[in-house]
Amino acid sequence: MSTVVEATAEVGAGGARGRRWVPVAGLVLRRFALLLVLLMLVFAAISLLPGDAARAALGRDAAPETIAAKRHELGLDQPLPQRFWSWLSGLATGDFGTTVHGRSIADLLAGSAPQTLLLGGLAFALTVIASLGCGMWWAARPSGWAARVLQPATAMVVALPEFVVAAVLIMVFSFAAGWFPAVTVAGRSGFPADASMLVLPVLALAVPQTGWNTRVVRSALADAARAPHVENAELEGISPRHLMVRHVLPVALPAIAASYATTVGMLLGGALVVESLFNYPGLGALLAGSVADRDTALAAATAAVAGATILCVLLLADGLRGWAMRGRR
Repeated sequence: MSTVVEATAEVGAGGARGRRWVPVAGLVLRRFALLLVLLMLVFAAISLLPGDAARAALGRDAAPETIAAKRHELGLDQPLPQRFWSWLSGLATGDFGTTVHGRSIADLLAGSAPQTLLLGGLAFALTVIASLGCGMWWAARPSGWAARVLQPATAMVVALPEFVVAAVLIMVFSFAAGWFPAVTVAGRSGFPADASMLVLPVLALAVPQTGWNTRVVRSALADAARAPHVENAELEGISPRHLMVRHVLPVALPAIAASYATTVGMLLGGALVVESLFNYPGLGALLAGSVADRDTALAAATAAVAGATILCVLLLADGLRGWAMRGRR
């Protein structure tokens, strides 16, 4: 009898573990479906733009017969759904295809993605350090001078898009002060020739995200500080530093992690614009060139790389949030 009960309990536990993975699988499928829709929209948008990839590749003086042959070579004479399915089938096997100029898209992505990851990684690190520091300071002293400065300052920078921040930084620190270059020059390695060329692009990306995340950190910490166990710990005379690190921050961590995961996506999206402004040699320059050439395969491949990266980070954040919330439900 006891054996039957134990076996039934094991089956029940296995079923419970299996049911826990159902929402996770559903979330992953929804995220992949969203990425697929994004790729379809990018492919269709570039294809429907005025102009022609064959003419962009051959130039205005090309003969009509030559352009027609190029269109056939690129598959532009096929229906749009068939072209997208052909490109997507190649993507599933790791074949990104070639550009309208015949260059390997995989090689172009491999040569540009590290520069964008460097720019986004530096901006993300700066955002995390600055927002955590400012948010914790604001939450610890809600009536101090820092709070009076941070409240309007963060609200102002959140409302500013990256290209406006970049323009202001260029005018102040490049044109007026002459401290940092406004244009990036690539070295032989493909990365900026001098570290000073990274300063303004990193700041242009990090400033708006720091404002937003500072407000999120401050709100999450303030909510966590009202938890009963935190108030009990405060009454027991624990020092403010230990109270923040051991009791308040762990409770606020899920909300903060989710905000930082969203920030990764915003930084990658903003990097495509900031790179164009600073002539930075990354995925943004690649995407701008693909739009100018009406190169649907290159534009969609760039969006696929950026979208897949954001997808992985969001899934990682969901996992971190679930881990941090375990035992509280």
